[in-house]
Amino acid sequence: MQISHTLLFLGFLAVMNTQAREGAGDGPPVLSLDTVTQAVLDNNPAIKEARAKWQAMQQRVPQAAAWEDLKVSAGSRVARFVSVPRNSFGDQMLSIEQMIPVSGKNKSRARIAAAEALILAEEIRRKQLDVIAQARVAFAKLTNACALLDLNSADEATLQQTVETTRAKFEAGGGSQADVLTAQNELMKIHEARQDLLQGLAEQETKLCVLMNRDPFKPLGKPAGHAFDSAPVQPERLRALVIRNRPEIRMAEAALVLAKAKVELAHREWIPDPALSLQAQRYNGAVQAASELSVAISFTLPWLNGGKYRAGEKEAENSVEAAQKALDGARIDALGMLRDQLRKIDTAHHHVELYRDSLLPTAKQALESIRASYETNKSGLLDLLTAQRSLREFQSMLQQHASNYQAAVAELEEVAGTSHDSLAPLETPKRKPR
Repeated sequence: MQISHTLLFLGFLAVMNTQAREGAGDGPPVLSLDTVTQAVLDNNPAIKEARAKWQAMQQRVPQAAAWEDLKVSAGSRVARFVSVPRNSFGDQMLSIEQMIPVSGKNKSRARIAAAEALILAEEIRRKQLDVIAQARVAFAKLTNACALLDLNSADEATLQQTVETTRAKFEAGGGSQADVLTAQNELMKIHEARQDLLQGLAEQETKLCVLMNRDPFKPLGKPAGHAFDSAPVQPERLRALVIRNRPEIRMAEAALVLAKAKVELAHREWIPDPALSLQAQRYNGAVQAASELSVAISFTLPWLNGGKYRAGEKEAENSVEAAQKALDGARIDALGMLRDQLRKIDTAHHHVELYRDSLLPTAKQALESIRASYETNKSGLLDLLTAQRSLREFQSMLQQHASNYQAAVAELEEVAGTSHDSLAPLETPKRKPR
């Protein structure tokens, strides 16, 4: 039974997929990673909040590009306390004034608003990547918890057999009562460990429910596992993906565009925008609707306040330099994170291969040898329990490292700023069986 269980564990992720497809109509619903990802994208409140802010910012662009509002003014005589000849003064006045943006300041402001909207759009992508990575990591941990629970059940059955075998030897005079009690205590440890596993499973289910914006008390379903894949091994292509797609870099690029637009606006502040006005007056003795029409033009004189505008230009130019340095820093920081993440993936990949190909087969062989010796009274119960415990630990560690690998790949998507589909072509072919 132990051999069958071990072989099942080595292919547990693929087997879980098969079992999920075969038993979809009988047991609880199967929870796939794609379903979780789509639910997070559609329902997560943090993503919706970021998207709403971006949509609000987009409305600033047409506001910034628009002309100043048309200005209308009117006046009328209320009282006159002196006698004047007819048609000496106007009694009513109506004027219309419009500022003409010949300097193009409105276009510069529109570019600034568009760059700010682009920054918020990248913040949406960052929020999406963060939340999806959290969901993928939680899914991997949930899959790990389910697999460990299956291992726990199999270990319980194996230890129950050991207890029965030890009791039978004791009743036949070939063992001691202490051996029976020791085996029973080992079985109780398995029962105790199951409670901790159930707690860990519940915590990951809660995390996924919160990320998907669904009721945590509703059943979530058993996760469909993923087969173990080899780690990405093309760092140069990953470097290009990071530089091109990481939201922090794209936000820094948008900030640089924004800073340059502010420089352009600062230069245009020297150019006055004229205001054209049309004024109609009606004199006190006239019978016409309009006695006089006049046209006027007005504009500011920024050249008389040069210190103000030169300081504005200098401020904008310094902002461009700061934005460029921030972009350089974002790029090198992203590459540093990529290097660390690739090292993390490679380490998890190494651990999985070590446990899968070396430690676990050796522990299995040792257990079978000791089991045979125990059944022929050539070794003691403690030797058998120690071998069983070692195999359980190796099985658990293999599952944990496989989960860590899946989580590290999910975090790689977060670092690179791109989806799992974009990273998939970077993976090496799967290992051929030995």
